[in-house]
Amino acid sequence: MAEESYPEELRYHPEHDWARVDGEEATFGVTWYAQDALGEVVFYEPPEVGADVTKDSSYAEVESVKAVSDVYAPLSGEITAVNDAIADKPELINEDPYGDGWLVRVKLSNASEVDELMDAAAYRKLLEDE
Repeated sequence: MAEESYPEELRYHPEHDWARVDGEEATFGVTWYAQDALGEVVFYEPPEVGADVTKDSSYAEVESVKAVSDVYAPLSGEITAVNDAIADKPELINEDPYGDGWLVRVKLSNASEVDELMDAAAYRKLLEDE
């Protein structure tokens, strides 16, 4: 399992998802906190490439030994890639939530939404307050 961390270059959603924004595209995943709360991830139900996702809406499901949980989109856009490696090895979400455990890549439809997400310091504060 990965060490607890919240990389500074990412933006965070209150539902414990992250976005790595690169121009008009972003990569999404779940935070260290989310994968820790889930426990051992055993299944990932990805969206279809080409599907539209809407900020704050569920776009995928992650199943762990504890529960089935929705994954929420931190930003809106069109799915351009899905991490197929997770289908065969869902534990990547636990082992490397910010690297090999990424979930989808998205072409952003509203780049201004990035400003609504938290930076790492604000996300850590949210976790302390929960």
